[in-house]
Amino acid sequence: MTPQITRINTNKNLLAFSAGVDSTALFFILLENNIPFDMAIVNYNIREQSQEEIQYAEKLAKKYNKEIYIKNVQLENLSNFEKKARDIRYDFFEEIIEQFSYETLITAHQLNDKLEWFFMQLSKGAGLAELISFEEYKNNGSYNIFKPLVNTSKNVLLKYLDENNIKYFTDQSNFEGKYKRNYFRKNYANKFLDEFELGVKNSFDYLQKDLNSLSINQSPILEKKELTIFNSFEDNNLNLRIIDKNLKKRGILLSKLQRDEILKQKEIVISHKICINLTKKYIFISPFINTTMTKKFKEKCRVIKLPKNIRPYIFNENLFEDTYKIIKN
Repeated sequence: MTPQITRINTNKNLLAFSAGVDSTALFFILLENNIPFDMAIVNYNIREQSQEEIQYAEKLAKKYNKEIYIKNVQLENLSNFEKKARDIRYDFFEEIIEQFSYETLITAHQLNDKLEWFFMQLSKGAGLAELISFEEYKNNGSYNIFKPLVNTSKNVLLKYLDENNIKYFTDQSNFEGKYKRNYFRKNYANKFLDEFELGVKNSFDYLQKDLNSLSINQSPILEKKELTIFNSFEDNNLNLRIIDKNLKKRGILLSKLQRDEILKQKEIVISHKICINLTKKYIFISPFINTTMTKKFKEKCRVIKLPKNIRPYIFNENLFEDTYKIIKN
């Protein structure tokens, strides 16, 4: 088994650990490849064995001289648990990364997870960029996120653990059909990979290459504070891809209905948080705020045809001159 471990070239790395198959295998693979790392684990306290998992994580950290960060959570309401758990987990990781200056967050997502994501996006009516957006590597601003196992199946990881007599835990909640991801895992992804693993890996590789070859320069022409401006294109799919990618960085995933509304309205506020404006020449994205603007400022905006819903943010953050320089031509 040769996952792309050597692409991790940073010294301050944080491993998202759970004591399950994937993260336990990754723990020992990192050790074998002399990759420096510490550990972070969240205990949601909803399963009896969770305390045993924490103890196992602490035992590994002590044995192999790793720092370990533990967060204990008590959720009063378990509705929409998957999303809540993910938000808690990544907020915790980011707190640690910021406090202790980690450079890379290493997660143990593997090929089964990637195929589950593909099927889930396919069921929602996603495009190519969303279908294969389960990236191996991603820059997340102040740190990187790296998934070195995304081309390695769970069966391969299980074989590795068994052959090396390595202890791991099985989270029984992963088999509960009430969670949407589990539904896709049980009914589609695992069965499909058992039979067509090589073809799936090759297809993901070809799809990524196709997407890269189709890529046009999608870099912003202005990025100041939380205001981002892009050139817009005649291709609506490309414009949506640009918008979708930017909103993901802001923690927002667009639904198909929202994408349709963006193309229909051209000027819209998403989730009461983010303004999106799609004009013939530009894509404007900024936070949505309410503030009182001067008549002089409103008139300047009207003259250069600046979209109305982003004006308050530009006024509040004193970004008019920066914006004017971009769109005056």
